[in-house]
Amino acid sequence: MTIENVSRCTRIIPGLALCILVAAAAYLLQRLELAASGRAWIEALVIAILGGAAIRTAWTPSARWRPGIDFSAKLVLEIAVVLLGASVSAATILAAGLPLLFSIFAMVAIAILLSFVIGRALGLSKRLAILVACGNSICGNSAIAAVAPVIGADGDDVASSIAFTAVLGVVVVLALPLIGAILGMTQVGYGALAGLTVYAVPQVIAAAAPMGAKSVQIGTLVKLIRVLMLGPVCVVLSLVTGTGRQHQKGRLPALPGLVPWFIIGFLVMVVLRSVDVIPAWLLAPITTAATVLTVISMAALGLGVDIRTVSRAGFRVTVTVILSLLMLGSASFGLIRLLHL
Repeated sequence: MTIENVSRCTRIIPGLALCILVAAAAYLLQRLELAASGRAWIEALVIAILGGAAIRTAWTPSARWRPGIDFSAKLVLEIAVVLLGASVSAATILAAGLPLLFSIFAMVAIAILLSFVIGRALGLSKRLAILVACGNSICGNSAIAAVAPVIGADGDDVASSIAFTAVLGVVVVLALPLIGAILGMTQVGYGALAGLTVYAVPQVIAAAAPMGAKSVQIGTLVKLIRVLMLGPVCVVLSLVTGTGRQHQKGRLPALPGLVPWFIIGFLVMVVLRSVDVIPAWLLAPITTAATVLTVISMAALGLGVDIRTVSRAGFRVTVTVILSLLMLGSASFGLIRLLHL
């Protein structure tokens, strides 16, 4: 290991330790819930987000803490998602129903179009409306960051579109399980709803967890299929907005990394599980490891959420995001009912 790598690892330690501490506290509170009432009303994943957000709102981590927090929110989460693939088999995918899987693509396309129309109707610029639409319809901040250079968006547009999604994402994570319970949804149906509506992969896991393991599996699968749409969407936007014309004779612009490695890893794990390459005795430890890593990443996610950012989001952006999310949620619920999930 080089000196540079040692230095990089050293920089990660403070923030990573903080995330682990918040995650440990979340697990402790969950155990106290179990001891007091016999049931964990609020899962450790959600407690970790709330705890991290409370800390972040009261205290802004300095540069010393950021590398470890970013590491926990990104790489730790990505590893957790890959490991989660071991809990999903071909049987789970078929249980979701091929009509649902094919419907996801149409849902993303329709959601982008309607969100864009809502944004333009409320007076947002074309670029800002596109960013908000893609963020709501695909995968939140990651989609915004990927789409921004494709459409030539500036820093102000990116900041405006990102500002509200972090806080609203946490609100959705907390509210969705209650909605699912009130509507009496099945684990498969609720998992699909979480996967279709929640912004980021960790938030999907947190929202789906209270309804059971099947919900987490289906929710993650549906969400990752949504994320896979990012590549085609960026290609289409590059052609529509004209960035593709800057390249030679119809060649598509370079769009590296549009299929993140952890999605490929997740799919590989699904295949390995489906063909029984992963031993049965190893499934429980893998699932436990995935859960622990996810809770740590939830703490990091919370540490990146400052509730006060809502006040800095423009009113029109805020209304656009909320209306787009309500539209996406309603359409998703209608699709789930139509497919009898």
